[in-house]
Amino acid sequence: MKVKGAASVQMKKRAFHLQFLLLLLTIVIGCLMTACDQKSSASEPEKNKLSDVTLRVAQTGWSSIEEELKAAGLENTPYKIDYSVFQGGNLQLEAMAGGHIDFSLSSEIPPIFANLSEGNGNFKVVAVQEGNTLNQEVVVPKNSLIKTVADLKGKKVAYVKNTTAHYFLLKLLKEAGLEWKDIKPVELSTSDGLTALLGGNVDAFASYGVSIISAHEKGAKTIASGKDILSGNFLITVPPKLLEDKNKKAALVDLLDRLQKAHKWTRENQEQWAKVVATNTHQPVSQALTTLKEGEEQRPSIITPITTQQIKSEQDVADTFYSESLLKEKIDVKKFWTKVLNSDVEKIGLN
Repeated sequence: MKVKGAASVQMKKRAFHLQFLLLLLTIVIGCLMTACDQKSSASEPEKNKLSDVTLRVAQTGWSSIEEELKAAGLENTPYKIDYSVFQGGNLQLEAMAGGHIDFSLSSEIPPIFANLSEGNGNFKVVAVQEGNTLNQEVVVPKNSLIKTVADLKGKKVAYVKNTTAHYFLLKLLKEAGLEWKDIKPVELSTSDGLTALLGGNVDAFASYGVSIISAHEKGAKTIASGKDILSGNFLITVPPKLLEDKNKKAALVDLLDRLQKAHKWTRENQEQWAKVVATNTHQPVSQALTTLKEGEEQRPSIITPITTQQIKSEQDVADTFYSESLLKEKIDVKKFWTKVLNSDVEKIGLN
């Protein structure tokens, strides 16, 4: 009887232990499920918050970013985009300094001068778009007797201040044995410079993009090009506060991803994209296609993480302006670059 009683007690203990373990397991599973639900419910609102984000995106010359995303079928973003068009990157950086835009794509030159403005320009370089350097030229009227850059001595030369045109004109003058003071520089916008050239109010015009295309349509001749002078590094800049907002930052990375994919689409659909470019820049499709092909052969459009060499390239540009007394103080450009998005940019366009 004592044996049976002991066995009974042991069985009761085992049953109790089993019930306890089952209860403990139930509690653990419940906690895990609750944690998962909380994680899911925490991430979902963040995703939904992208619908509350508006990115104010600047474009140069024409609606190139907007049209490229549309052509590639990538325009339906989970956030809003407010597009605007500027004649140059210098004006984009002025707008960013004033808190009016969130995204700028410019050459290396505008950020150098923008950094000298109040608040150091209110921008950070977060990525680089490598691209071609075509349509960066010094042009003269079709009947001009000016044949070379050396012939510009004593002449009135229109240029777009704080842009690639400013830089390559300076370098071309040096190559020809001239200094900035040897010409009569006239600071004008792209549109006003073109008007001045065609109206005979200036002898030459240093500019880029659509204004050069339009000048050629009116018979202007190229006497020199910045094609082999410029790096082809186009800097993507945003306000520092944008990087502190996780939803806007996520929207920015998504936009970069879409742009990378759109660039790939244009490379694979050159004739289709050339028609869009021609329509928006008022040039023959054949000319747009030729420029597109030559540009992609020279340097394909690719968004890259920031590298030390890219920072050095802009530093060289800044030092050149300073050495010619066109910059009031020596600038250390790396202070307005940040690699905070490098790991994100390395992954864009892969999916």
